[in-house]
Amino acid sequence: MTNIISYQGEPGANSHIACREVYPGWTALPCPTFEDAFAAVTDGEARLAMIPIENSVAGRVADIHHLLPDSGLHIVGEFFLPIHHQLMGTTGATLATIKSVQSHVQALGQCRRTLRKLGLQAIVGADTAGSARQIAEAGDPTRAAIASRLAAEVYGLDILAEDVEDEAHNTTRFIILSPEPARIPPGGDCVTSFVFRVRNIPAALYKAMGGFATNGINMTKLESYMIEGQFTATQFYAEVDGHPEEPPLRRALEELAFFSRQLTVLGTYPAHPFRANLRDREPGE
Repeated sequence: MTNIISYQGEPGANSHIACREVYPGWTALPCPTFEDAFAAVTDGEARLAMIPIENSVAGRVADIHHLLPDSGLHIVGEFFLPIHHQLMGTTGATLATIKSVQSHVQALGQCRRTLRKLGLQAIVGADTAGSARQIAEAGDPTRAAIASRLAAEVYGLDILAEDVEDEAHNTTRFIILSPEPARIPPGGDCVTSFVFRVRNIPAALYKAMGGFATNGINMTKLESYMIEGQFTATQFYAEVDGHPEEPPLRRALEELAFFSRQLTVLGTYPAHPFRANLRDREPGE
């Protein structure tokens, strides 16, 4: 198999940019949906998948938390991409002519203040690059798109306003998925991701988390979400610093397993250098 990495979206999407940044010599395979990007890997069409999991402004990408546990794929890496959104239109369009702007719901959410200031109607599209393509095909100077600078180049659109994201720290975190787990030795700077469901007993979550505190494990993420369409069926997604083969994390996971109905480790992978900046930064900086 040649070196192919799948992503959700069309050419010019931020996920496409992430693929080029991390694997510049690989072929990036666009997929219509996240399910298709996952399937490209499980079916052997691609070696890896580049999947956004959260954004510093818009929050988590909810679909991913539901797809990951049942995908059979492993997280083998992560990448943090600073996001810069461009407001673009067809030739002849200006800020005075445009009335509406189309993009992915996450991108629209990340540019909310700018859109309100310009008085533009927000229209949700399937993705950022796809929206740029549709605006280019329409040729309507009253319609604009929010997408990447690469998308403007790909589809021949003019950038009407640069870097329209509301927050300068706007960053998307991607995970890299593979059919095989990463083979990294313990002792380095790494992250372990897992999902679990606690038993239906009093203080189960408190007891399950106790092992991480007593073993000095830094838990960097803990999120809950409903599954099976039931308000009482809750699954947790968590990330911690460390390797499961290191005694402190091994003991913490053993204690978690005792209080859990289900525990699945999704991957242990090298921490991206961007994390070092996060650890050194005080909240609010």
